[in-house]
Amino acid sequence: TARSLRSRRTLTIAGIIPDITNPFYPAFQRGVQDAAEAAGYDLVTFNTDGDAAKERKALRSAREARVDGILITPFHLGLADLRPPIEDGIAVVVNGDVPYDPTPLGIDVVTVDNAAAAAAAVDYLIDRGHVRIGMIAGAAGTPPRESRVRGYVAALREHALPLDPVLIRHGDFAETGGYQAAGELLKLRDRPTAIFAANDLMAMGAMMRFREDGLLVPDDIAIVAFDDIPAARLVHPALTTVAQFPERIGKRTAELAVDRLGGGAPATGRRAVLPFELIVRESA
Repeated sequence: TARSLRSRRTLTIAGIIPDITNPFYPAFQRGVQDAAEAAGYDLVTFNTDGDAAKERKALRSAREARVDGILITPFHLGLADLRPPIEDGIAVVVNGDVPYDPTPLGIDVVTVDNAAAAAAAVDYLIDRGHVRIGMIAGAAGTPPRESRVRGYVAALREHALPLDPVLIRHGDFAETGGYQAAGELLKLRDRPTAIFAANDLMAMGAMMRFREDGLLVPDDIAIVAFDDIPAARLVHPALTTVAQFPERIGKRTAELAVDRLGGGAPATGRRAVLPFELIVRESA
């Protein structure tokens, strides 16, 4: 408390994430916590369920609590929402792709190249001989969905394959979304021989639907996903997926905030693009 009074800081960082039940985000927050605690900061976490109103409420609550830093994975917030905490002197770091450039405000960004990672997943399926590839794309309008759809489309174009919009189905980034979207794809007269799912949870939901329809993975239909959560290697068949190393992302996100709070950052925001890796297992 004495240190806080002297420095006019609370020595607290807020992490605002869209889904604490998705194993990607607890791993991400673990990386944040490790880096924050090493620098003497506590971490408080807000879960938004990917809802715009909850995102704004979490951002407002963090500001009212006078946190020193805000690390946010925004699905709906724009520059107008992020400007007030910057004006309050709060260090803000955005995790993930957003459809705007926040760096002129002094906001740092940490991400992987989602479009390139998605394209790598679809390239792999094409190299395995698949030409009719469906996509379970996640919630419409959200940054990860839009970036990964761009990668899917780019890979098809690179290989001169036609883009059939009926093959792109929405989900909710959870098992239920993947299950429902897979059912829609399986009802098509010319159904796909492979599917790219925008995250592992949706892929697992799709695999449940395949089993109910008597389809074998990958013999009857192949599937590749995104995230490489721990369960990806435990399901049967084990999931081929894009790993984006959430603890590493979380650690880097917190490090940028701590660096900015320590006065070691430039006035404009920085952009850190971290590596991804396609992990080939049994599902494709």
